[in-house]
Amino acid sequence: MARVLVLHGPNLNLLGEREEEIYGSMTLEQINNSLQQQGKAEGVGVLAFQSNHEGELINQIHNARGNFDVIILNPGALTHYSYAIHDAIRSVNIPVIEVHMSNIAARESWRSRSVVTPAAWGLITGFGHLSYQLALTAACHLIKSDGKNSS
Repeated sequence: MARVLVLHGPNLNLLGEREEEIYGSMTLEQINNSLQQQGKAEGVGVLAFQSNHEGELINQIHNARGNFDVIILNPGALTHYSYAIHDAIRSVNIPVIEVHMSNIAARESWRSRSVVTPAAWGLITGFGHLSYQLALTAACHLIKSDGKNSS
């Protein structure tokens, strides 16, 4: 069975409680449950992991080699300065779809730049919790097309 790893970065454990006007009211657990149901319907296993620590996310990316077909990554604030996550993505040869619930280009100027995006296969931003579902749809498409980037 194909497998997708969903990685959630710093502060995303507080979804549903923090800045609902930006991130909505769904909790991280609800988002993960929704992704698992969607994955099951597509015949794809989905495993989710959240950490507030950059190194733990990097370890998960490294450990995905040989275990996962696609990674969906919301790096949170690490988006804007983590060259280490960028390098980790480049080192594993697994398609990574970067996800953001808010439209980072429409927020504070420092949020508009992602150092992760150049290493990712694609970017989905601004659709709230649906950003994750759209990313999983894209991941399933990549898996079914044997990882060939159609762009």
